[in-house]
Amino acid sequence: MDTYKIHNIAGYLAKVFLKNPLTMILGIAILTLGYISLEIMPREEDPQIEVSGGSVIIALPGASPQEIANVIVKPLERRISEIKGVENIYGTAMNNVGMVNVQYFIGEDRESSNLKLYDKVMQNMDSLPMGTMPPLIKPFDIDIDVPILAIAFYKLPNAKIDNIKLYKTIRDLQQEINAIENVSKSILKGAKRPQFNVMINLDKLSAYHISLGQIAQAIKAISKNSPQIDSPTDEDTLIVFGIKNAIENIDDLKSLIVAQYRGSPIYLKDIATVTYNYDIQNFQKVLLSYKDTNTTFRDAGDQITLTVAKLKGTNAVNIAEEVIKKVQDNRELLRKQGVGFIVTRNYGERANEAVNELVHHLVLTIFIISLILIPFLGWRESLVVTIAVPMILATTLFIAFMTDQTINRITLFAFLLSLGLIVDDAIIVIENIHRRLHLKESKDIAFDQVIVEATDEIGPSTNIATIAIMLTMIPMAFVGGMMGQFMTPIPLNVPVALAVSLFVAYVFTPFLAKKLIKHSHDDKHCEHEEIKQKVSLLRKIVRVILMPFSKFLNSTKKESKK
Repeated sequence: MDTYKIHNIAGYLAKVFLKNPLTMILGIAILTLGYISLEIMPREEDPQIEVSGGSVIIALPGASPQEIANVIVKPLERRISEIKGVENIYGTAMNNVGMVNVQYFIGEDRESSNLKLYDKVMQNMDSLPMGTMPPLIKPFDIDIDVPILAIAFYKLPNAKIDNIKLYKTIRDLQQEINAIENVSKSILKGAKRPQFNVMINLDKLSAYHISLGQIAQAIKAISKNSPQIDSPTDEDTLIVFGIKNAIENIDDLKSLIVAQYRGSPIYLKDIATVTYNYDIQNFQKVLLSYKDTNTTFRDAGDQITLTVAKLKGTNAVNIAEEVIKKVQDNRELLRKQGVGFIVTRNYGERANEAVNELVHHLVLTIFIISLILIPFLGWRESLVVTIAVPMILATTLFIAFMTDQTINRITLFAFLLSLGLIVDDAIIVIENIHRRLHLKESKDIAFDQVIVEATDEIGPSTNIATIAIMLTMIPMAFVGGMMGQFMTPIPLNVPVALAVSLFVAYVFTPFLAKKLIKHSHDDKHCEHEEIKQKVSLLRKIVRVILMPFSKFLNSTKKESKK
């Protein structure tokens, strides 16, 4: 081997790792790390896209839409446009209030963008007109607004539970779910929230010459808590007093004096019907039909849907399982109160199924590749490629895990796309080793030297071909907008998988070839016998594949004869 001069990095890698005892340990470590990465890597159905933006709401009581547009909306739009990274600004002027929506370019850091917007508004507070209310700045949370889990809660048949009790029961459970780690937010949809309903008799209102504004102001005046006040006296004593919310039940509200008519007080109960019920002004009605144990559909009536979203970069599978477990733990308590539930959406389960399906197809693809290579190279050479492909995928998975990536449908697509490319390098190396072993010139050369020479020989062409494919994928990383962020896993994983395939082809393929391939120089008779064995093996494979079709044809013929 010392007489051969190595010309390429492929030959150097093959020579260094060919007899190195650490090569086997490195291969086992790579497969182990890849399996661990596959198990603990966060899983989600779709990649979470980082969208930045927010709304600035400023109220100016008594101002018309034209005035709001001139003194609030337009100046605010000019100031916000000075922020770097702003893509669009939309202003809206209404009576008494103006609103400016800000949208940043896709990919802008959300925390930094929110801070820029807040700073810009605060810097220009002095330019707002007199009487303007303090601005309300509300950032967008689009990246954590997409729910991964939805659970519908409904009233069981013959259950004696009203809408208020149903809401309070689900709200208590929601509080426990919010405490689960990595749950970003949970929302109740279709909930009937409890409140005091005041149904005013307009005829009596007109008879007593009372306006709706007077009633609203009277109710608002007693529905606030006043803070405690410390007041020193002349005797250097301290008086502490406070005013508590005067509305605690229906009777308190009914006894509210809203006006006086001819010297007599007018109570709220004189002109209105007061009840404690749900928010009747909410006209949304959400119904649920579910399938019971008898596989018949039942109408559950009103229902409340609890949606749960997760933090970016966390495992949707684990979070969904923890939330469902929390609900299952409260099953008996819910049933006693007359509440049932159904999981209507579970993105974590779908993400888990997608990953398991990927692994199944990868194993199936590797098996098919092995069958194809056996007739042309032999089962030993085919086994080398079969071992090399999982090592490439395992290394790529570990790198993705270390760079805080998640497994989602786009990541899975990147692995499937790279699968047809990563096998090329290993096949090229093992095929050249196989070819060199059967050359007459290799008869008097040591087996190790043949492997190194064969690997070094195809190094330049393999490097160029692989790098060319990598360069076709890298420009996708510079695509902007939402599509660029959505497709980011492809340029992040496919070039990495191709680079790893070169390393595995130059390091582990020669090592496995030395361990698995027999080095023998037989005569032409042995070579013909080897060809016959391969042809015979190919016939057996074709016979196995066509066996179901032959059975089907034979059964068809028998039935036609009958």
